Amino acid sequence: METLDMTIKLIVITLLAGVVGLDRELRGKPAGVKTHILVGIGSTVFTIVSIYFYTEFNGKAVVDPSRIAAQVVTGIGFLGAGTIIQSGGSVIGLTTAASLWSIAAIGIAVGTGMYYLAAVTTGIIMFVFLSMNFLSDKLGQKVEQPGGKFIKMKKKRKK
Repeated sequence: METLDMTIKLIVITLLAGVVGLDRELRGKPAGVKTHILVGIGSTVFTIVSIYFYTEFNGKAVVDPSRIAAQVVTGIGFLGAGTIIQSGGSVIGLTTAASLWSIAAIGIAVGTGMYYLAAVTTGIIMFVFLSMNFLSDKLGQKVEQPGGKFIKMKKKRKK
């Protein structure tokens, strides 16, 4: 893999992960821009290295490029678990944990050169975030408070 190709991959994941991270940061969530970008870069680099191992050592040693990607998923599970907190009967941080997990998947896609998949996935994530926030604002029922704490939604009573 050429240096330019690796650089392009790292720039692409930085932009895609940064968009998702910015949404999380603006909403006061536990993992923001920097965390999302670092997860994306890390998973992209692991994927690039995995592809390198496969191309350099295939036939010379037993090499399975999918093993590194599988370990990225496991590692992100632990990182995501750190963003989840149970407090007063509510669970906080699940969406942020899921966004970190998704960014790792996007990073793997970018690392393999699947830019279209990575871009569409990022677009869908942002659509979900923005549309759900818009919908909860329109209904007048906040699902999340600015500090990232969930509140119970109450049905409006008709008088």
